[in-house]
Amino acid sequence: MNNGILIIAHTPLASALRACALHVFPEGAADVMVFDVQPEAKPEDTLAAARRLIAESPAPSTLVLTDIFGATPCNVAQKLTDGVKTRLITGVNLPMLLRAVTYRQETLESLVARALAGGAQGVMQVASTAPLKQGKYKNDQDHGDHQQ
Repeated sequence: MNNGILIIAHTPLASALRACALHVFPEGAADVMVFDVQPEAKPEDTLAAARRLIAESPAPSTLVLTDIFGATPCNVAQKLTDGVKTRLITGVNLPMLLRAVTYRQETLESLVARALAGGAQGVMQVASTAPLKQGKYKNDQDHGDHQQ
């Protein structure tokens, strides 16, 4: 049986991430749960609702992903996770989620490692090539480095 994945994030990020992941992996719909934290939501209400989501999941274990460390979604998630049947990663991004959905059948420990690797490898600076024969604009300043 697959691990469950619960995304807890500021609204509408959790739902948007799930929609993107299911665009690529529609067969993962049953394994990816979301909780969008509303701006005025009380942390105790958010915690109770998130606990219900995990309790209703048939998955043997759950990877919980949140957006920002120290914010309400992460603070709530920290109270949900026990380190055994649930693990928490903060700083969720789409590459991390796609990796987690791809490997959701692996052990929870392996899933955490794969999700972390996917998230880290998905963040990079991409060099751009300056167009050839580009003339200077009137307001351009010459700083000697034209890479952005």
